[in-house]
Amino acid sequence: MERNNRYTFDGRIRFSEVDDTKRITLPGIINYFQDCSTFHSEELGVGIDYCKEQRRAWILSSWQVIVCRYPDMGERISVSTWATEFKGLYGLRNFCMQDDGQRMTAYANSIWVYMDTEKGRPTKPGQREVELYGKGKPLEMEYAPRKIELPGETETKDPFPVRKYHIDTNQHVNNCQYVQMALEVAECESDIRQLRVEYKKSAVYGDIIYPKAAYEEDRTVIELCDETGRQYAIVELK
Repeated sequence: MERNNRYTFDGRIRFSEVDDTKRITLPGIINYFQDCSTFHSEELGVGIDYCKEQRRAWILSSWQVIVCRYPDMGERISVSTWATEFKGLYGLRNFCMQDDGQRMTAYANSIWVYMDTEKGRPTKPGQREVELYGKGKPLEMEYAPRKIELPGETETKDPFPVRKYHIDTNQHVNNCQYVQMALEVAECESDIRQLRVEYKKSAVYGDIIYPKAAYEEDRTVIELCDETGRQYAIVELK
C-alpha cells in the first residue's frame, strides 16, 4: 500500500484476459479495478469477512470508465485505487491503470453505497472505516452524472437467464457481469472509449434478464430489466 491513501498492485495482461485482437477486453479492465478495490479493503482489514461479520457491504451504484488504450497480452501494468470522498451514505473512489512507462491506459470514477445487509437499507459507514480509507486527490477528469439519461426509443432483445457463473460472494450478479451482458446484447464491433453503468437493483441466480437496446449517434444504451420492465442496470457505451 502506498502513501496518500492509494493502494497499488502490479500485474501482467494474461492470455485469458484478451480477445481475438490480443488486447485486454473492457470487462478485463473492470475486473482489475474491482480486484484492486477488494485488495485495498482486505489490506486495511475491512474486507469480505469483516463486512459479513458486521452485516455491512459496499454496493456499487455507478461506474464511469475511460479507456485511453487497451493494453496488449503480456504487457506489464499497475492498477491503483483510492477513496476521494465520503458523503453520508455514499463513498466515491477513483481507479487508474498504467503501463510500465507510467502512461495512463484507463481510469475510472465510481460511487458506492454502504448497506446494512441485515436490514436491507443504506447506512452511514462508521468512523473507523472512513479513517482507514482516508481520502486522496480526485483524478482530473470530466465527471459524468451518476444517472444515465434514457433514450426515447428502444428495441426489445431476447431474454436470457442469470447463470451460476454470474454470481459473486454477495449472492448477486457481479458488477462486471452486467457489463459483459450488455456488450453481448449490443454486439459492439468498435472499441469502447467510455463506459457508464447505473446499478438499480440486484439480480440473483434464477432471474431472467429482459434486455432493451437503443442505438444513437454517439452512444449505445442497454437496459437490463426484469419481467416487469424494472431495471437491474443501465449501461451506456461510447
